[in-house]
Amino acid sequence: MDVGFIFTGLIVGGLVGLTGVGGGAIMTPTLILGFGIAPIIAVGTDLLYAAISKSSGVIVHHHHNHVQWTIVKLFAMGSLPAAMLTSISLSHVSSEFYEGLLQTLMGVMLLLTAITLFARPYLQNSLRRYRLQGLKRDIITILAGAALGVLVTLTSVGAGALGVALISLLYPQLSSRRMVGTDLAHAVPLTAVAGMGHWQLLGSVDWQLLVGLLIGAIPGIMLGSLLTVRIPPALLRNILATLLFLLGLRFAF
Repeated sequence: MDVGFIFTGLIVGGLVGLTGVGGGAIMTPTLILGFGIAPIIAVGTDLLYAAISKSSGVIVHHHHNHVQWTIVKLFAMGSLPAAMLTSISLSHVSSEFYEGLLQTLMGVMLLLTAITLFARPYLQNSLRRYRLQGLKRDIITILAGAALGVLVTLTSVGAGALGVALISLLYPQLSSRRMVGTDLAHAVPLTAVAGMGHWQLLGSVDWQLLVGLLIGAIPGIMLGSLLTVRIPPALLRNILATLLFLLGLRFAF
């Protein structure tokens, strides 16, 4: 087993625990560019890696009361059916078509993720006076979850950064820790459903690679979750946003 996979899982797991960001957004590009893994295998394997590794982070955040389960339920009502339908659709197209589409989508998603990370504090401040409430916000949350389900299933990117961004825009009253915890709790079933679809319908999961990543990721994400109270989230967010923007340019162009 490649020690590099274990170390990569440890680093990415720590980032996920700290910020709720860095699963697909960093792992999938790292596997493709750093290890030469086929894009379709990188996406399928990373989805199951995210589902399993983030579960440990959810336990920690739930213990500290950082998860808003009502919001998780609303997002999942849209994202899980969308993920299943997207996996079924992918099984009816050629792998060449999907991999060609994937490179463009990966670039777009990484750039979008970086922009949302940079802009999130400003958007939050601007939208505080326009808070959505009640049924209207619930419907928008479900629709946002559906869009997230499609994009995450296609690229494995977005369950973290875009999920947190959507929560911060729709529920700006939540603390940063609760946004991260809530996003992690939604990301687990979403990536599990998407990953199972990739495995069962596309056969795009490398189990040896997955085990190596998980050996490093599980302790990494638990440690990161515990350190959320000690490291300034804004500093990490800006560093991650810069890295993701550069990776997005690499894939897009």
